[in-house]
Amino acid sequence: MKVNVFTTAILALLTLVSCNSEPSLQKYFVENTDKKDFISVDVSSDILNLEKTKLSAEQKEAVNSFDKMNILAFKATDKNQTEFETERKKVTAILKNPKYQELMKFGSGKDGASISYVGSDENIKEFVVFANKKENGFAVVRVLGKDMNPNNIITLMSVLKESKIDMEQLKPLQQLIKQ
Repeated sequence: MKVNVFTTAILALLTLVSCNSEPSLQKYFVENTDKKDFISVDVSSDILNLEKTKLSAEQKEAVNSFDKMNILAFKATDKNQTEFETERKKVTAILKNPKYQELMKFGSGKDGASISYVGSDENIKEFVVFANKKENGFAVVRVLGKDMNPNNIITLMSVLKESKIDMEQLKPLQQLIKQ
């Protein structure tokens, strides 16, 4: 009996310790995916529609390092500017965590964009693009992969120009663009 109580107490303690209450983009995505002002899209690497046999070794490595993209967008309207500002501040606060290393930032004031990453320079696990504009809303794009590096991302961008992107996967985002 004492062993069961002790084991239960240890398991409960481990559960509490392992629960991280620190905000993260992943938690933010999960919490907001189904809310009315948000649009969520998960995009697999299949979207690229590439003929892999025509790719160079460097291009294949770049494509293979890319797993998927998660996109969460908030569509701003005249009626939800308070919510827009609140949600924008939440994302900005999450991205200030030292785990998100900022690569670049552009724009001014409350309109602009930033690109950050998680991981080391040679083993990037996640790229994050955060763009916002008061009139339209904001979008957070998480590019997830394995062993990504800046060269892979640049190469992947050049491969995107040659790809036949499957627009069906991006259909939910069309309502954000239409105003």
